[in-house]
Amino acid sequence: MIAPPGRWALVIVDMQQAGYADRDEAGLQQMPGFGERVGRLAGVLERCRQTGAPVVHLQEVHRRSMLDFGRELDGSEGPHFLEGDTLTEIVRPLAPAPGEPHVVKRRYSGFFGTDLDIVLRGLGVSAIVLAGELTDVCVHYTFVDAHQLDYHVRVIEDCCGGSTRARHDAALDAMAYLQSAARCTAEEVLAALDRHSGNA
Repeated sequence: MIAPPGRWALVIVDMQQAGYADRDEAGLQQMPGFGERVGRLAGVLERCRQTGAPVVHLQEVHRRSMLDFGRELDGSEGPHFLEGDTLTEIVRPLAPAPGEPHVVKRRYSGFFGTDLDIVLRGLGVSAIVLAGELTDVCVHYTFVDAHQLDYHVRVIEDCCGGSTRARHDAALDAMAYLQSAARCTAEEVLAALDRHSGNA
């Protein structure tokens, strides 16, 4: 990984229990391998905590009335991530630790209608490392908004899963178009954390 300049934070996008469910139950199509991605990302999360790198958790949650879905159900997705549902919960290995910021969002981008930008600025962060689901939807939209807000952005490609493999690959390619050093692996992030403890 080409380490971004300045201090960076790990931003975990929508790693929720629905990843273990099938499409009909989850309301979302997801490419295989969710459990493996959870395991790899848990290793990165633990190393961030050990080295003092900031971590921010994003969670998509919708009201049970569904009044906040907007155009989100116009495409291939069914109702998903409703308040109070078990499938909406963040997976246990990646659950926020005490003191770690947790940002609830109603739309794809972690920045849209949330205080994520304020949280990151408060942490003194100028770059973010993204991981999570779905590569072609919430990860991609969060990446684009971060880019437009002038953050340096990296995306851990083997800790992300798309709606399909083809869309996952296409989204990664699109993100690398915006920032040429964007793509990295979990192993590369772990090595960067070892080199720059706390990345201050």
